[in-house]
Amino acid sequence: MKAERAQYAKAEYELAAFTKAIAHPARIAILNILAKHNTCICGQIVDGLPLAQATVSQHLKALKNAGLIKGSVSGPKSCYCINWDAFEAFKLGFNQLFSQLNTARAANCC
Repeated sequence: MKAERAQYAKAEYELAAFTKAIAHPARIAILNILAKHNTCICGQIVDGLPLAQATVSQHLKALKNAGLIKGSVSGPKSCYCINWDAFEAFKLGFNQLFSQLNTARAANCC
């Protein structure tokens, strides 16, 4: 595994982690719910999804571990919001990747 890590740049690992974190429709739905509120929300996430509380919690944990959302726990309540700084960083990373791919395509098309 260590030899594999040396083959890729840090930015490539970060983009891969981001895409893995959003690669589930429930997580995209959670991000949409958070974006609509544009503030920290608690129970509305579960109310807006056809999933059990435990399942939603697992998806929230994956998003939080990837740095895409922020959360705070106060007793039995957890409140979440989007980490907009992380999204801006990933947007920049994807734009750079797509620009590089587009340049390569234009220069060397079969």
